[in-house]
Amino acid sequence: MSLLALPLLLTGCTSAGSPTAEPSPNAAALSHVHGISVDPESSRILLATHDGLYDATEDPAVKISDSTIDLMGFTATAEPNVFYASGHPGPGSSLPNPVGLIRSDDAGKTWEPVSRAGESDFHALTVSGHTIVAFDGQLRTSTDGTNWSTSPATFTPAVLAGSPASTVLLATTENGVQRSTDSGTTWQAVPQSPIIQFAAIAASTHKAPTKAIGVEPNGTVHVSPDAGATWATAGTVEGRVQAITAVEGDTGELTIWVATATGVQVSTDDGVTFRPAAS
Repeated sequence: MSLLALPLLLTGCTSAGSPTAEPSPNAAALSHVHGISVDPESSRILLATHDGLYDATEDPAVKISDSTIDLMGFTATAEPNVFYASGHPGPGSSLPNPVGLIRSDDAGKTWEPVSRAGESDFHALTVSGHTIVAFDGQLRTSTDGTNWSTSPATFTPAVLAGSPASTVLLATTENGVQRSTDSGTTWQAVPQSPIIQFAAIAASTHKAPTKAIGVEPNGTVHVSPDAGATWATAGTVEGRVQAITAVEGDTGELTIWVATATGVQVSTDDGVTFRPAAS
């Protein structure tokens, strides 16, 4: 579920024109998204942003966090309403900079430090099985959030994609997808994988996850039926992609959510077409 990117190939542009109104604080925050999570039971959409955590299920989005924290890394866990995150404290926060690994037990309203405060800014962060996997310049794993092991892996992941219900873990790199079947202890390059920037393993309410999705920097969507071992091209999502997630339904149907700079897009046809998610 989770999923947080270091840019591989992102560009932006501005154009001259007539003066426009200043964007609202919510609009500004939602144009700078680092992660997205969707509850497979309720379909509640959460966005981890430069300004904290937002509920974007409906329009306009509603801020959840009491304080402002730049949530660079963000991931759901197997426990309802429990999240891990990382990043930088904002105005009014008493957390150190960087915050290290922080945890919320109240659906993102408040956050408490767990470990590596003042040391780690985890831009890539996920839960794989019973293991927290994170990247702060080094790939690290922890089974309790406090004691960390450093992986011998030498690649730099843009995104780490895992699931609490599986030990399969994906890392997107500039040379293709790396895949682990033991929550990041060992890794293998996926043969002939697409060069995707964003990845997610689809959450499921009824079985261990098997489907994964990936998006290239240009918006091309890829779907994997076997948790990232093989990939097939689907459709294209418009806009500057910032984070992705997915849920596999009871009959195998795949719903994909993509956070872009202009809003959340959703696909209910395995990534072939997308439409705005918020009502």
